[in-house]
Amino acid sequence: MVSPAVPLQKLLIIGGAEDRVGKAKILRRFVKLAGGKAARIVIIPTASSFQDEVVAAYGQVFARFGATGCAIVNPRTRSEADDASLVQALDEATGVFMSGGNQLKLSQIFAGTACGEAILRAHRRGAVVGGTSAGASIMSEFMISLGDESVTPRQRTSQLTHGLGLLDGVIVDQHFAQRQRYGRLMSIVASSPNLIGIGIDEDTAIEVTDNRELTVIGRGAAYVLDCRRAITDAPEARTGAPLLVSGAIVHSLPAGATFDITKLMLTDFVEQHPDLGVTVTAAASSRP
Repeated sequence: MVSPAVPLQKLLIIGGAEDRVGKAKILRRFVKLAGGKAARIVIIPTASSFQDEVVAAYGQVFARFGATGCAIVNPRTRSEADDASLVQALDEATGVFMSGGNQLKLSQIFAGTACGEAILRAHRRGAVVGGTSAGASIMSEFMISLGDESVTPRQRTSQLTHGLGLLDGVIVDQHFAQRQRYGRLMSIVASSPNLIGIGIDEDTAIEVTDNRELTVIGRGAAYVLDCRRAITDAPEARTGAPLLVSGAIVHSLPAGATFDITKLMLTDFVEQHPDLGVTVTAAASSRP
């Protein structure tokens, strides 16, 4: 007797401000992962203050790549997030997409509710779960819900909130280089060295599979922060003071890089040369 194939679990985590009017490479990839013309996509605009505009914009771009008739799941309260019809829409989806906005709205409404559990089920059965900006932050086990924006890590200037837990042991931050969020992510990871920080630039995404391997796509870079062996004065530093962080490892990963989140090592890199129409493959020097 042949065992049924285990579905490949997929996340597409976008740093925000992704291209929607040009080639829209990242969103095209989302539709492809969701099944192309056969995709059944659910759009979650809950985090946004401009929900109608968000639904119209993403519905249009997804239709451009063949996915028509997107469903909308947009509970306004935790009670509404237990609605059976919304849960059914998520249970039937091949792709779930969460918009940008205020990630605290997503945490307040989805984490620990029936809709939140339906998103986790969708991921486990092989539907792609995508999110941009706030929709990216909510995917990790814990997320930065508030925090100062600067290059310098400072003590107790950021706040953690529980996310959906689609990616365990990781904190995701977005708009990373554009909003100078290195300091806030480093301050959190230095204080919680069992967690790995991932910062993602705008118009950039990481595609994560269930073997915890990520591949970077888009115009910018993704950054992996590892403080497992770093020295820090976080236990003694006063509130607002610059943190001592010595020995942290930072991986800067442009498009084409593939990285193992468990082993924390580069596994491959395919350099992109769009003007020449070629790619150059470089084996990772850290590969065993």
